[in-house]
Amino acid sequence: MKVHRIWITITIPLLLAIVWLSSPLAQPRLAALASCSPPPTPEPFNVDPVTSPTSLLTQSLGVRLGMGRAITVDSEAGTTAITGTFSAFTTVSLTVPLLPNVTHHLTASGRVEYAAGCFYTLSRTRDRNSNPLIIVQQTPISIHLPLVQRNFGGPTLAGCAVFPSANPWNLDIANYPVHPNSANFIADIESQPNNQNLHADFGSNLSYGIPYTLVASTQPGVPIHFDPYGDESDPGPYPIPPNAPIEAGSDRHVLVLEKDNCILYELYAAQYVGPGWNAASGARWNLNSNAPRPEGWTSADAAGLPILPGLVRYDEVAAGAIHHAVRFTVWRTQRGYIHPATHFASNNTDPNRPPMGLRLRLKASYDISGYTGQARVILEALKKYGMIVADNGSSWFITGASDPRWNDDDLDQLKTVPGTAFEAADTGPILP
Repeated sequence: MKVHRIWITITIPLLLAIVWLSSPLAQPRLAALASCSPPPTPEPFNVDPVTSPTSLLTQSLGVRLGMGRAITVDSEAGTTAITGTFSAFTTVSLTVPLLPNVTHHLTASGRVEYAAGCFYTLSRTRDRNSNPLIIVQQTPISIHLPLVQRNFGGPTLAGCAVFPSANPWNLDIANYPVHPNSANFIADIESQPNNQNLHADFGSNLSYGIPYTLVASTQPGVPIHFDPYGDESDPGPYPIPPNAPIEAGSDRHVLVLEKDNCILYELYAAQYVGPGWNAASGARWNLNSNAPRPEGWTSADAAGLPILPGLVRYDEVAAGAIHHAVRFTVWRTQRGYIHPATHFASNNTDPNRPPMGLRLRLKASYDISGYTGQARVILEALKKYGMIVADNGSSWFITGASDPRWNDDDLDQLKTVPGTAFEAADTGPILP
């Protein structure tokens, strides 16, 4: 009896499998499996040599991948990924973020589609010359004490860290070297029309400043139509409610933070058309990541930067300290940018005009002891974190979030700070 049971247990499933494999239903699956046999020779996958050591906080990595569909680069600073259609004859550039004073061991992975629906993955830890993909980031460390000692944590909003502490927006630049062209940059901004002093482009009047909205992960995503910068925008859907506030004026920015996953969505020239939005451009930012925009891409801001992380917000000023750089505008810029910016908005090649992403700071020698209230907190931050050129606009205008609680008398003190009280910090080369 035991022998018969064993024979039945083995034979019946085997017979059923043979019958199914012979059926027409099984033939497409078997054909697909047969067609996806790995090819004998892998596609070319080559990575250009890296620059090491470096003082920059990002580095462009050139990669070539035959019949490629996706490329990722992993390191101690996180993951950078790009998808598309790649070849062994065209170099793809990925911008890899770097952490200050960290040795980064890069692993490049490429997904190859060698036949329709058939994939395999290649991996590289060495460049095309067989050298290790290792980048040593070296940021000068100063022995001086920081100017503002109340900053024991990075910026947060609605429970989200606004980028990691090592993100360029959150770095203390008080002791960075002065840019060798600083004097010319300042002179050019000062020569521009309409303003030579600092100015808060926000206040208790809600028609000034840029508003933002907080939503939960349950907020439905809606379609976004981009024109004319769709090729440099992150596609929808975006979880933007139909009544999201829009910045007054011509720029019409819309900023929405999905606070459960800490994803920031930003639009430029936005208009609700139902059920979604039209916009000139837009960007999605993971606030837990240091990954920048692709090189040459804009965002909802001209420089390819996020907007919300650079706003002066009432809640942080009321708490006594701002823990990040501040967004500001100048009347005219040059055809170039400095990381973390990734985009320029000018065809002028005058090297003395400020580039997008230029980081200015209030000079340590400028006496702020006579300033009080909200203005004093802002000036302390401008000494430590500085401000970043993000767009073309009125010179020396710093941007804040719309809030009726702002004290306009306090903020008016900023109008007495001359542009000559600032200097440019050297945070990297002008690209491209």
